[in-house]
Amino acid sequence: MTIKAVIINKLDGVYTVASGNLPVSELMEGDTLVRVSHSSVNYKDGLAVTNRAPVVRRFPMVPGIDMVGTVEETAEPGLAPGDTVILNGWGTGETHLGAWAEKSRVPGKWLVPLPKGLSAEQAAAIGTAGYTAALCVLALQDAGVTPAAGPILVTGAAGGVGSVSIALLGALGYHVIASTGRAEESDYLKKLGASEIISREELSGAPRALGKERWAGAVDSVGSTTLANVISMTRYGGTVTCCGLAGGMDLPSSVAPFILRGVKLVGIDSVMAARELRLRAWDLLDQKLDRKLLAEMTTVVPLSQAIEVGAQIVEGKVRGRVVVTID
Repeated sequence: MTIKAVIINKLDGVYTVASGNLPVSELMEGDTLVRVSHSSVNYKDGLAVTNRAPVVRRFPMVPGIDMVGTVEETAEPGLAPGDTVILNGWGTGETHLGAWAEKSRVPGKWLVPLPKGLSAEQAAAIGTAGYTAALCVLALQDAGVTPAAGPILVTGAAGGVGSVSIALLGALGYHVIASTGRAEESDYLKKLGASEIISREELSGAPRALGKERWAGAVDSVGSTTLANVISMTRYGGTVTCCGLAGGMDLPSSVAPFILRGVKLVGIDSVMAARELRLRAWDLLDQKLDRKLLAEMTTVVPLSQAIEVGAQIVEGKVRGRVVVTID
């Protein structure tokens, strides 16, 4: 028996990505078999299909770091056939066959239940990007950054993490400053909940050790010089959450903001996050993410278009979130 899948392979040094048929016997170890209904396209998926970075660690590989589907078989306590579940991260699409396939076999402990207030398509639209955004917002709250503390900056604002971060922060009453390199997206960002729009050029110059204090916190998915500038302009006692590297892995910063202003830099890992934190994030999304705004930022494509969209997201040509329908 075979299933439809996108398959990445590397033979004799040649990297290939194509739609094809995968024998069910090649699914990896795990106590739970899931029929996948939806996935999504994330920046990491784009890196995998374009080979822009060494994301894929084994071959053949199926990309797709987000999965929403129905349990067909399981030995995991608390799960039963027919349950609708979500998977984000855990090395899928990197070391474990991912969700751009009709079925996936995974450890049941990687799965969380679909919140009652969300459909399968909505959960896929949120995906790793939205779930990561929720982790960032929770980190800001846990650090004591309230709406009264001051504005929150969101970099990479028109992307998946940025879009959901703005929608969540806006719903929670924060004054949101959105940084983007796409001025044409200003109306979209304001509709999501941004109060101000600034050009990413304001954060692209050589970082100063300490800049003018402008925001009480930030959600950064860019890294590199952008993150260094964000940190230098964070107010005394503020918190910056860091969850991405679209601008690079380096950080040309200074210790000055940390030792003179007490700024905190909090790293956000969505791949291996504990189940309890995942459940908190999905509860926040279920309770606070406006479904109309989610629809505004969502595009739906069939599996046959996923590779093309993966290339587009790496080029910065994708707004918001892209759902991939599998089944």
